[in-house]
Amino acid sequence: MDTVQIALDLLAWMPMLALTGKARLWEPRRLRFRLFTAAGQLVTIGRRRILRLAAHWPWTSHITDALERLTQLSDPG
Repeated sequence: MDTVQIALDLLAWMPMLALTGKARLWEPRRLRFRLFTAAGQLVTIGRRRILRLAAHWPWTSHITDALERLTQLSDPG
């Protein structure tokens, strides 16, 4: 599976699995602009990787809520 197909799958499944409210109805272009261009930094502390998102970004709460919902999903494997 190539990276383009993975990105398309992510755009298709993310609203259904992780987003709620008006964010669930966003078009792919708006979804990419608001969520995938957020200013962030991946930090390694000990053996853990932490994603630090900019607090001033207007859609940070949508991103953190979506990530929490995705971690609560059961493992299909």
